[in-house]
Amino acid sequence: MNHLQTRPALGGILYMVLAFTLGCYFTFAAVQGDYGVFRRVQIHAEIETLQEEKAALAQELAQLTNLTKRLSDDYLDLDLLDERARLVLGYMRAEELVVN
Repeated sequence: MNHLQTRPALGGILYMVLAFTLGCYFTFAAVQGDYGVFRRVQIHAEIETLQEEKAALAQELAQLTNLTKRLSDDYLDLDLLDERARLVLGYMRAEELVVN
């Protein structure tokens, strides 16, 4: 006697649903998760932004270091000292004209 099975095996269907669900979960985690593709793109964008900020801060530091050196006791730039005194204290010479 041949016994024809008319309904699919419940175990096979359950196995396929479970495999499909796990596959979807791991695919989603690989793309959207904490260590996924999108997070990696965000991290690289942050790295570029922070490197640009670092370069700008390094340039500002170099300028401030230069000004500090030029106003130090070892090397005094009288023109810079005069400029800073005028700017900070609001001084001007008698022969100068202020234009607003």
